[in-house]
Amino acid sequence: MNLIRNSTQNMLYKEIHIGKFIKEMVDENEIPMERICNFLNKDDEFIENVYKSKSIDAELLLRWSKLLEYDFFRLYSSHLILYAPPSAVKKNQDQKKSDKIPYFRKNIYTQEIKDFIMKRILSGEMTYGEVIKEYSIPKSTLHRWLQKNNDNTNG
Repeated sequence: MNLIRNSTQNMLYKEIHIGKFIKEMVDENEIPMERICNFLNKDDEFIENVYKSKSIDAELLLRWSKLLEYDFFRLYSSHLILYAPPSAVKKNQDQKKSDKIPYFRKNIYTQEIKDFIMKRILSGEMTYGEVIKEYSIPKSTLHRWLQKNNDNTNG
């Protein structure tokens, strides 16, 4: 299963309930509770509470990512790419960049993001203009994705 491409969750990147995603991956991979408890060094009750949690500690999320071999942080990165307000992006560009922490450009789109956007356009769920307005994706970038998609489907 790929959580990113799950068609029943159109708002996947906007509203993230990490516990539900973790539970879904556990169920799909049929990971026994005993193995989870041993790996995380936690009891059943703790694990069940994680499944109910909208958010969890980053260190714990890293452990879940390792156990389930899935990068749950990518859900949050995708959210930032799609929903960071343009004014915040502009402010960040004007500020001096720190040498002590890595800097990631907002305009680097993962394949999952591209697929998500393309699916919304091709299904008719959103128009070209709506995508540009909602996600602040440059018109030229979106055109390039559509052209590449057409090239791939035509042979």
